[in-house]
Amino acid sequence: MIANARYVKRCHTRTKTSGHKARNDGKRDVRDGFSASGDGFDLHFAGRIVLRHRPDCPAVVTSRGKADVAMTLGNFTISDSPSDARHAVRVDLVDEATVTLSDAAGAIARLQFDGGSLVVRALAPGHHRIAIAFHAEPGEAVWGGGEQFSYLALNGRRFPMWTSEPGVGREPDAPQAALTGHGTGDYWTTNFPQPTFLTSRWLAVHCNASTYSVLDFTDPAAHRVEVWAGDTSFDLFAADSPAGLVGQLSERFGRQPPLPDWAIGGAIVGLKDGARSFERLERFVEAGAAISGIWCEDWAGIRETSFGRRLFWDWRRSEQRYPDLPARIAALKARGIRFLAYANPYLAIDGLLYEEGLEGDHYVRDDHGAVLLTDFGEFTCASLDFTREETCAWFADRVLGQEMLDIGVSGWMADFGEYIPADARFADGTTGMETHNRYPVLWAEVNARAVASRGQTGEAVFFMRSGFSGVQQHCALLWAGDQSVDFSRHDGIGTVITATLSAGLLGSAYSHSDCGGYTSLHGNLRSAEVMRRWCEMAAFAPFMRSHEGNRPDDNLQYDSTPELLACFARWSRVHAHLAPYVRHLCDEAASQGLPVQRPLFLHHPDDPALWTVQDAFLYGADLLVAPVIEEGAMERDVVLPGTEPWRHVWSGADYAPGAHRVAAPLDAPPVFFRTDSKFAALFAALPKALAR
Repeated sequence: MIANARYVKRCHTRTKTSGHKARNDGKRDVRDGFSASGDGFDLHFAGRIVLRHRPDCPAVVTSRGKADVAMTLGNFTISDSPSDARHAVRVDLVDEATVTLSDAAGAIARLQFDGGSLVVRALAPGHHRIAIAFHAEPGEAVWGGGEQFSYLALNGRRFPMWTSEPGVGREPDAPQAALTGHGTGDYWTTNFPQPTFLTSRWLAVHCNASTYSVLDFTDPAAHRVEVWAGDTSFDLFAADSPAGLVGQLSERFGRQPPLPDWAIGGAIVGLKDGARSFERLERFVEAGAAISGIWCEDWAGIRETSFGRRLFWDWRRSEQRYPDLPARIAALKARGIRFLAYANPYLAIDGLLYEEGLEGDHYVRDDHGAVLLTDFGEFTCASLDFTREETCAWFADRVLGQEMLDIGVSGWMADFGEYIPADARFADGTTGMETHNRYPVLWAEVNARAVASRGQTGEAVFFMRSGFSGVQQHCALLWAGDQSVDFSRHDGIGTVITATLSAGLLGSAYSHSDCGGYTSLHGNLRSAEVMRRWCEMAAFAPFMRSHEGNRPDDNLQYDSTPELLACFARWSRVHAHLAPYVRHLCDEAASQGLPVQRPLFLHHPDDPALWTVQDAFLYGADLLVAPVIEEGAMERDVVLPGTEPWRHVWSGADYAPGAHRVAAPLDAPPVFFRTDSKFAALFAALPKALAR
């Protein structure tokens, strides 16, 4: 996948150690910076060794490369043709801040350290590939990589950092892999990669490059970062606990504004049925659901394709599909129900806004200077060039402002952002290789700009699936993308938890999913069981929103049967009941940078058994949720951390810390709370909210 991978030696030699410790005592026994060590050097930071270079185990390798990048429907095939790899046999230790590495042919690389910043430059002529090996201790766990869907702990695997469609059939032996063609993915594919990792030494490393890179944790002796660039820099962070480390990272990437009361105070019903959506909404209200919004992604019209019901990508309200929409929106808001819509950073060439964009020169170009046109599956679109200030201003005001916010829209799905090919050309002089990963951040910034221009920051909510480093400061809310409507290990309901926890460690405080799932292909249809289990999980997210999926006519919907409607109503009430607690968690996110949904180890870092738990989460510090994510399961294993007992919400029974097999019938997933919580009375009343 990357040039340096085949040249870097695996460093299996170890220094003598008294064993890995989960926490650092905060004392620095050596000075930060470079220091000579035998015929190599070490780099210390906050009392930790972060680099250890020896001639037979180099910390840096550089090379030339020749990339081959192809895209089909947002899925990428990326390879490299490496040559002239070089690593140091001689170390010129200049001082604590600078090291130069050389071989017989001359200088290879220079490393400069300044507090929490490490700069690495390739010095060999024509070298534009760098691989740097950060030191790893025995038994050290590692997390990060952005929003990961298959694995929370990254040990033993490589993770390319390139925003893309995650695909379905994400493991080669998955049944869907042979059916979906170019829609397949791999365990590492993600809409939101980020070249940042955290380790159980409570150390974090962030690579500032936005080009293609790889986080490689296949060698237990080194955490490798491979970057397609001739120079790059790394930010280093250290703390005495994971919570402190996450707080630092959230400051680095930007903290989101708290979610508004309407967003956390009830469920959002997703319907794409034109004006009939409003009639169907009344069924949810009559069933006793706590409703705070209706989300009609088809507000601009629809386009039927072989994949399913897609949208018409011309971001203006469809008078035919939604007549008198502004009046409808106002009437709903008077009842306390918000209206949410949909937009993305592409315009269909058969829409009216495309012509406006053409006149304003608002589109990305190809390598021949023509407007870059992309196939999105049976229709063609142009991509907005958000490196142009004029384009950002036009789209933020003309489209998101005038067409949406000005008619009363309170939020929207800000979809896509991953489909920039390598040969794209941008107005700022960059290519697709340089701007591909940055594009979701630029897209988020345009959305935030539109919201701010109408004085709606902290009130209007847009949610995104794509991202990269820095998207956190612009986008308040993630959603986990296009899960399959099933229980499959790498594509289905369980991937939501992994995605939420991994993104939360890197500063994304708020996340949620399409309740009921989205992708339905080749006869893979929703079951009543998966829809009910998804409701149980979605109620314990800060934002609860249903989706009709890509094939709504073929699949069950929450208003398809009285039983499903009652289920959605029950769990929407649970979600609304928890609003005071979620407001408390929003305050913690703003003040401390902690995510709302947290890995168990975040508050219990001394138990290595918790480091790999990715099928349960802490909702704040006081509530533990273990959703049922296996088909047919009526009980599941749960690990209760800490030293104090936990109370089972539905039975009121107290459980000692440790591993338990817990009953999990429908409508009673394992949920526990701390009895000493100031919200204990609120949690104890959850059964009444469910039954009301």
